[in-house]
Amino acid sequence: MAVTQQLARISAAHLAVCRRAVEALDELCSFTAVPERDYCDLDWWPGILKPAWKLTGADDRTLALLRRGFDGDEEVNPAYRDVLHSIDGHPVTALEPRRVAAVAEALCGITPDAVRSVVPSDPEQIEAELGSLALDVDGDLAEMLGEQHTVLRDFYAEAARRKLAVALWWD
Repeated sequence: MAVTQQLARISAAHLAVCRRAVEALDELCSFTAVPERDYCDLDWWPGILKPAWKLTGADDRTLALLRRGFDGDEEVNPAYRDVLHSIDGHPVTALEPRRVAAVAEALCGITPDAVRSVVPSDPEQIEAELGSLALDVDGDLAEMLGEQHTVLRDFYAEAARRKLAVALWWD
């Protein structure tokens, strides 16, 4: 099974419990702690979105916020690394609600059309500018990249609207 980026919208109180209790974090990372609509599977799109955002001309502050939307801040509970069948080598990180709001704002500052427009038509340029992962995409890369940006933007916008934290991990 491939390792893919996962996100979950959770309350700040739930995040605090996950910081204290490995069992709560395991439940979250087992996709049973919150409703399905509060999970987001980004597959490998982070590896393509990051260079695409840079190509849009976004400033360094915005790019740092956007990367934070994939990387999180600090590890939620380092003890989770010792749990059998947990995420090996990929710590679970999180963003507190105020950081979520900043990421949501940065995502809203880049339009899906801007993301679509930076996709080169030449496959050699695609690899050079967006990385080798982009070559593995089946279908219209520009359209799919714009859609993935929209999925992430909407996920974070909803989390910010609801004043939720976001937990992030690779599974």
